[in-house]
Amino acid sequence: MSGLAMMPDRPLLDVHDISAHYGRVHALKPTNLHVKEGELVTILGPNGAGKSTLLRALTKLTASKGQVLFKGQDISSLPTHALARLGIIMVQEGRGLFGQMSVMENLILGGYTLTGSARDAEQRLDTVFGLFPRLRERTSQVASSLSGGEQQMLAIGRALMANPKLLMLDEPSLGLAPRVAAEIIETLGELNRRGLGILLVEQKAPLALKLAKRVYVISLGEIVAELSAHEIQSHHDLARYYLH
Repeated sequence: MSGLAMMPDRPLLDVHDISAHYGRVHALKPTNLHVKEGELVTILGPNGAGKSTLLRALTKLTASKGQVLFKGQDISSLPTHALARLGIIMVQEGRGLFGQMSVMENLILGGYTLTGSARDAEQRLDTVFGLFPRLRERTSQVASSLSGGEQQMLAIGRALMANPKLLMLDEPSLGLAPRVAAEIIETLGELNRRGLGILLVEQKAPLALKLAKRVYVISLGEIVAELSAHEIQSHHDLARYYLH
């Protein structure tokens, strides 16, 4: 992760007309977006706007149509596990931890798609523990006994064990105390400064806007605006797009 180079103009993810249905409900209308190498992009929108559906469509956790390119390669037909092997990793809302397994066991499982030496795994663990020192103190503790903030740290740490090239996160601050949420978001900022591309869905706009370079605003299942983060100065600015 720390070895990733900052290449601002290189397309990492390029999405064309991706859409998704739940039965007869058109949950995500044809959508276009892109994330450059080393860029942090956030997706904002009201509850039920289609933010989570978009991430699930991109990672094939929800059936979707459209074209998705990753580093120029067409990955539209690849299943979720193949996307993970390419380095497209998502931290889902709800975290998805193995509650009765220990912190260490959860972390080790995060790297199951990788082949490499034990030293490689140790280096990834060192990176995770450097970002989240509390996890090092709780390696033998079962995941379900952690606080909400620690569980989110573990979910992100487990994702990092897969050595992501693009990290997608769905509402990482959900249910967390403000101080803990800010800590989580700042850690994502540190990862981005190291060169990791990040696509972040976040309900708490002020937190996300501290880090994002660009913002997509989604409402009623479609992206209604693409903006530079500095163009959004208040909730009133967002409301104009939410109520389009």
